[in-house]
Amino acid sequence: MYFDLGETLLHTAADGTTDYQRGAASYLRVLRERHIKVGLITNVPPSWGTTDTERAARLREEVDATWQGPVRFAWKDFEGRILTPRTESERKPAPVLWQRAKADSGRCRVVYQAETAEEVMVASSLGFVPYQVSRPHRPAFLPVELIELL
Repeated sequence: MYFDLGETLLHTAADGTTDYQRGAASYLRVLRERHIKVGLITNVPPSWGTTDTERAARLREEVDATWQGPVRFAWKDFEGRILTPRTESERKPAPVLWQRAKADSGRCRVVYQAETAEEVMVASSLGFVPYQVSRPHRPAFLPVELIELL
């Protein structure tokens, strides 16, 4: 399962501080307990590094520097599965990051959760099981029981 980061798992307040989006920390804990692998597909400046690992390290520094939540972000859950654009043309909503995630997932069904309809539609068009988070009258995140059925 892959997520967008900002306003999907993390919330950035008006003062620039960050914390978990409501329910995200407990949702990630349940996924971890059920051994469901998670990753991030997130836009960061390509200049933050020459590899996903370098760009992910810089992303972690940036988020950690503004973090205000009582529980730190679960970076360890995402190790090796943080996909970032190598160039400006790879930034979402370009399909490149989803294509890389799909290739890395082998034959597994892959879920993508994000807050924007545009990203969810692109993921769906590439064969992901899509879910738009934080919609009224729906669970904040795709129920884990449904993910396990995939």
